[in-house]
Amino acid sequence: MKDTNIESPCDAAGDLPVRPGRRAALGRVLAVAGAAWLGRAGAGQPGQLDDRLVRILVPQTPGTTPDSVARILAPRMSRELGVAFVVENRVGASGMIGMEAVAKAPPDGHTLMSNVSTTLTLPYFYDKLPFDVLADFTPVGLVGSGNFALVVNQALPVADVAQLVAYAKARPGALRYASPGLGTHHHLCMELLMAKTGIQLQHIPYKGSAGATTDVLSGQVEVMFLPVQVAMNHAASGRIKVLGGTRRQRQQPYMDLPTLDEQGVAGYDVDPWYALWGPKGMAAPIVQRYNALLQSLLARDDVKGELAAVGLTARPGPPADLARTAQAEQRLWAGLLKTAQGSTRAG
Repeated sequence: MKDTNIESPCDAAGDLPVRPGRRAALGRVLAVAGAAWLGRAGAGQPGQLDDRLVRILVPQTPGTTPDSVARILAPRMSRELGVAFVVENRVGASGMIGMEAVAKAPPDGHTLMSNVSTTLTLPYFYDKLPFDVLADFTPVGLVGSGNFALVVNQALPVADVAQLVAYAKARPGALRYASPGLGTHHHLCMELLMAKTGIQLQHIPYKGSAGATTDVLSGQVEVMFLPVQVAMNHAASGRIKVLGGTRRQRQQPYMDLPTLDEQGVAGYDVDPWYALWGPKGMAAPIVQRYNALLQSLLARDDVKGELAAVGLTARPGPPADLARTAQAEQRLWAGLLKTAQGSTRAG
């Protein structure tokens, strides 16, 4: 079942309906990142936007990181372009409903998608998809990178990754790990850890992160991967221990947190990244102009600060960087998920 959540259009202030005066402003040529954006006079020409509403579709629920990214960007994009932007959550079927809506939208620049890298693994969990996760979308630009952390319940008698590996090897299949479901970073990070260390843990999938996290905090489940800022907040309560981060290098602002790689899990590097996409076939001038705007926004301190508040580091770059990053992401998980311990098929 799909769930649609639509916010009212944003004007320059970010929370009011677009006033007629702002539409009139489209008669001017707007400067964005040193390049002229689209005036009303150019509407309808190839590679040009008009003044119709722009939707940023989010295949995840409100409050998730892709949703936060869209809501950080939408009012600022509206302010810069003089066009109303709306954030629309199209959720269900592990993100497939929202992604299909974007894939089938006209490639005229009036539909964008804020999404997370894990949706690139959908082909490894579902036999039939109504779209190609790469070929049916146009990369617009990377937005930011996050970091996950390996955590254990406070009662588990381990203090670091090496001790956890030794404990798990002595008790094959006895330890349980929680996740919000197949294909989430919480799940994929553990599959990679098991593959690299040879340990076996029992997967306990939940329908959301709240229930999974609650059971790790209470000791019903012993192990989990969490977004690092969430992990650190819970660690302050003394109910979990944070063992290591998933990125190859230590990340700000948690430079005291060692990585899994430096603790002996050689080559472990999982970068949860977030990006903007459009439907397949978007004209290059529209893609380039959206990317120029995105890069200019990601250079601003206010945007960096709001991204940091949801655990992300701004990661500006051209569309080609996103395309290469997405291809590398698929390669990272392809071999692992085809040979993962236990079944990873969902249908």
